[in-house]
Amino acid sequence: MRWIAALALVTGTALAAPAAAEGPLRALSTGEAGKGWEAVGRVNLGTSGYCTGTLIAPDRVLTAAHCLYDSRTGARVPLSEIEFRAGWRNGRAEAYRRVRRAAAHPDYAYSSPDSRDRVAYDLAVLELDRPIRSSEIRPFATARRARWGDEVGVVSYAAGRDEAPSLEEVCRVLARDRAVLMVSCEVDFGASGAPIFRLEDGEARIVSVVSAKAEVNDRRVALGAEIDGALDVLLEELASGDGVFRRGTAASAAGAAPGGAKFVRP
Repeated sequence: MRWIAALALVTGTALAAPAAAEGPLRALSTGEAGKGWEAVGRVNLGTSGYCTGTLIAPDRVLTAAHCLYDSRTGARVPLSEIEFRAGWRNGRAEAYRRVRRAAAHPDYAYSSPDSRDRVAYDLAVLELDRPIRSSEIRPFATARRARWGDEVGVVSYAAGRDEAPSLEEVCRVLARDRAVLMVSCEVDFGASGAPIFRLEDGEARIVSVVSAKAEVNDRRVALGAEIDGALDVLLEELASGDGVFRRGTAASAAGAAPGGAKFVRP
């Protein structure tokens, strides 16, 4: 995976909210601006951390697997401390739900060395304690894998803009390697788990989930895990398990990023 070798990646959940940098983002800070995006919400983790998640069924939320681990201890965040806030905006959500069960991709291992595989399998599904049934909150459909050059967009919460989601309407797929996408979208801490959309027949469909931010040649990019095929595995894992994460398999040398890419875990 040649293009990942020069990257300095930063993954993790948001723990603080410093000032946001200027970027090509549009704040969805009013009901009118956020119309149609209510199924994107904040995944609150305890009292200080959060990620972004997206409703893909009335009781299913898609996010990043690493969000569900405490970045300081490596321990799994208790389900009792996770809450999904659909359409969170200016101190109010369209719906609040606790999480009953959760499943990470069976090949994801939070404790494994950082590698391509760690990004590729950085996916999780949350089962809510009660379905969200509202004509205003419509779950998003998914799409088949994106291709190089495709136009995509991201809706996310992040440090400095954690009280309302932001939309980057047009960015591009810069590269892809197996199940990992590099996109030109602007992301920051808290955007982990955010949906990467592609328009199909005028409808936004999820093609990937944000796993990390990075820089290549002084350009900010994001890395995402493709969900084509992986989502079926996730849903099977949720249906067959008890909601307790498996640690997954240890990363092999073949899966490590060549050239010694530097990963930093906040």
